Amino acid sequence: MIYSVLGAGNGGIAMAGYLAKSGFTVNLYNRTLEKIMPLIENPTIVLTGEEEGTGVLNKVSSNVGEVIKDSDIIMVTIPAMGHNYIAKEMAPHLKDGQIIVLNPGRTGGALEVYSTIRRCGCDKDIVVAEAQTFIYACRATSPNSAHIFKIKNEVSLACIPAIRTNEVISTLYSAYPQFKPARDVIETSLNNYGAIFHPAPTLLNSGHIERGAPFEYYKEGITPSIGKFLEKMDEERMKIANITNTNTISAKEWLYESYGASGECLYDSVQNNPGYTGLVAPKGLNIRYIYEDVPCSLVPMSSIAKMFELETPYIDSIIRLAMLITGRDFWNNGRTVERLGLDGLSIDEIHTFAQTGTISKSSEVVA
Repeated sequence: MIYSVLGAGNGGIAMAGYLAKSGFTVNLYNRTLEKIMPLIENPTIVLTGEEEGTGVLNKVSSNVGEVIKDSDIIMVTIPAMGHNYIAKEMAPHLKDGQIIVLNPGRTGGALEVYSTIRRCGCDKDIVVAEAQTFIYACRATSPNSAHIFKIKNEVSLACIPAIRTNEVISTLYSAYPQFKPARDVIETSLNNYGAIFHPAPTLLNSGHIERGAPFEYYKEGITPSIGKFLEKMDEERMKIANITNTNTISAKEWLYESYGASGECLYDSVQNNPGYTGLVAPKGLNIRYIYEDVPCSLVPMSSIAKMFELETPYIDSIIRLAMLITGRDFWNNGRTVERLGLDGLSIDEIHTFAQTGTISKSSEVVA
């Protein structure tokens, strides 16, 4: 089994190191050559934490075609705002039988990547899957090392086409037995808990973060009042899931399933989660918790809600706050229902599109 990992950030370094340490052949791609020069010179990744050991990579390159050429599984770990770009870069090089997994897809990632690949003229027999969240709580500690704080107990995964989900999970099982099947990519997208745990705590702690004050992002950054705010956001997310006939659980229940952390409220569960211990806050606001999670997690949730006339004041307040602080128009640049090809579709048609990649509506085919 040959894996390609696309992206050499926190998640990519941890994933590539883990797969190589586990005995798989692993290629690593990163768009910026300078960032991976230490790995080109010494293709070794040292892991510490819950997983310890050393993995030796097969190939490291900034040429995506070279990296994915002979791969069976392509693990995409780049931020979600780069999914459209990487889909265009991969499209000319894909081959029949390859599996693309977005780690994670955030909200609508698989829909965007699958549609982009097809629009680029690629007609190969490929599968695009998305994980509901990233399987590790981790940080890269250098270009050649990463620390894995915790491996999640369970992560939902779904594919386009959905009929291939169980096959893909079986293929991934030897490396990641934690993956469990979801109904379709609408389910994995709306069970995107990064949308709850990333943008709001970052923005509501922006003063501390900009001053560079050291604190634990989850355990100190999520105070009782912020925890209550996150619960309100999560209630809105669950309403969107319910109105679209999508299975979901609360963020509090997810913490128990993923980490075994429990408590009377969301704040308590966060405090009781050993996987969050030692995860420090970022040193500035130019991070994916805003620039990825707002346009690629919160905007699509809000956009879907608006299509079905559902109000999401808590989610929308974080989108507006992010736009005011950054000066970015995340609405125009984000994953709206128009961009994801869902505009005007019924609930049944949305699930059909998610499950097959195509939908017949008024004699027109959307792909």
